[in-house]
Amino acid sequence: MRSEDTVFVGGPLDGRVLPVLVGATGRPPKTYEVPVPLPEEEGGGKTVHVYRLEPASVTRRLGLPRGWKYVYAPDARPGANRPKWPWRHPAR
Repeated sequence: MRSEDTVFVGGPLDGRVLPVLVGATGRPPKTYEVPVPLPEEEGGGKTVHVYRLEPASVTRRLGLPRGWKYVYAPDARPGANRPKWPWRHPAR
């Protein structure tokens, strides 16, 4: 699998550049979730920070994305962008 160094903006990973696996088209996933364990004083468990993919810049003529960056999304729910089972019937 191929990876691409991607910049993170905002949140706990602000300013870091991490390698992110890319798909067959060369594009990273739409969201990136970072689980962070809570201290034992706060009951343990973990909190999840969500980042959304945005183009880092675009070309002048065609407007095509040139590189990618992840931007912190504090209002996003973890797991909301995961693919659903395509042939599952909705709850009745």
